[in-house]
Amino acid sequence: MTYRVIPVEPFDYIVFGGTGDLARRKLLPALYHRMRDGQIPAEGRIIAASRRKMSDDDYRAMTEEALTEFVPEGERSRETLDAFLGMLSYRSLDALSDEGWDALRDELDGDTERVRAFYLAVAPNLFDDLCQRFAQHGLVTPNSRVVIEKPVGRDLASAVKVNDAVAQAFHESQVFRIDHYLGKETVQNLMALRFANTLFEPLWNSAHIDHVQITVAESIGVGSRGDYYDTSGALRDMVQNHMIQLLCLVAMEPPDSFDANSLRDEKLKVLRALKPINASNYDRLTVRGQYRAGAAEGGAVPSYAEEIGNKRSRTETFAALKVEIANWRWAGVPFYLRTGKRLADRVSEIVITFRAIPHSIFPKDSGVISQNRLVLRLQPDEGVKQWIMIKDPGPGGMRLNYVPLDMSFAESFQERYPDAYERLLLDVIRGNQTLFMRRDEVEAAWAWTDPIHDAWDEDGSPPVPYTAGTWGPSAAIALIERDGRTWHEDTD
Repeated sequence: MTYRVIPVEPFDYIVFGGTGDLARRKLLPALYHRMRDGQIPAEGRIIAASRRKMSDDDYRAMTEEALTEFVPEGERSRETLDAFLGMLSYRSLDALSDEGWDALRDELDGDTERVRAFYLAVAPNLFDDLCQRFAQHGLVTPNSRVVIEKPVGRDLASAVKVNDAVAQAFHESQVFRIDHYLGKETVQNLMALRFANTLFEPLWNSAHIDHVQITVAESIGVGSRGDYYDTSGALRDMVQNHMIQLLCLVAMEPPDSFDANSLRDEKLKVLRALKPINASNYDRLTVRGQYRAGAAEGGAVPSYAEEIGNKRSRTETFAALKVEIANWRWAGVPFYLRTGKRLADRVSEIVITFRAIPHSIFPKDSGVISQNRLVLRLQPDEGVKQWIMIKDPGPGGMRLNYVPLDMSFAESFQERYPDAYERLLLDVIRGNQTLFMRRDEVEAAWAWTDPIHDAWDEDGSPPVPYTAGTWGPSAAIALIERDGRTWHEDTD
């Protein structure tokens, strides 16, 4: 089975922070793959911009090094590499001054018909200055778009400030707030499973679903992100954006169409229906932890405090929450969210656990009847599993077994399929905002998350320690097991 390649119109992609880690690891490889597959026309241009002084040839050499490191050898050839490098140019400019902006404007030639995408792969504190420069130098055209990486702020007040700054130069229809989790194949398959089949949607409610688990676990530590992470933590870094977005896609009502605003309207309704977690109940509904020294990835690893060089840090590297939605569809159905660093395995998944059968007709020696589960694996091996009960083959009576109906994308789709950034970068060019966050979504998510962080800060207690290489604090196990449930930890 293969996917269709639909070319886009010629465009200019201007990547601010074009020498940074995000550009090297994700953006340039993603654009290379789209060019390689024939989706980007030869007239497409990619213009990198940053403060560093560099010639076009220097930047092309840096890009070739990045592609050699981050694109598998079998997906590179001299011919396609040369064609891609020929699309690149570089401009040195400063977000805080007028230096270099005239040269960028001249390179863009004032072509107002051509799609022009500004990718802000820079620190959020530069968004305001960059948007002012765009407006001052007349760079924003009717066919312009701007791409904003998370985090959009660090709380509601700062998110509003960022959004106001961007709105000075761009209309909301031109703003693409990117969350790469929404571009993952399995996340989109969640919508296909729900809304393209009659099998699941009639059961997608509190009458048939017992609970939902969303896990985003990483086996690595903070690494080079220590400075950022210590001012953010797991709640701001993962829960407020990635995990809340996944929850919305699971819980939303069917939109009236696959139109961007129809879908985002339904997600916003979920955000507004989330039951508050604040100083009155956070101790029963949340757990925060911080990893200490242990063993991970085949060797001994230091504690978080040692890794960042701040032994007094109270930043959480783990968060678990019990979330409920106050509406008719989901009343009484808990959503358990769990994320952390230095956990036992790298896995991101959504687990829908259906209610137990009301009565068993089988003898006790037939085996335990487990609840049906639908497991959507986002990483590392994207796929979908439906866990069901069947009879073991062979004579000797009725012996029941719990097995998965397994669809692995790697096995089902023999050819390589685009990763999240590839899909999202080209959706920007098409002007398709379906998989991007709207301003009111971002601000509603912060409005729900802020009271949790405020309650933690007011409490003053340090995060609960957990050993690196485990599944987090024992308090997180208690959070779900006191409800008679357990975390799903199938890593096969």
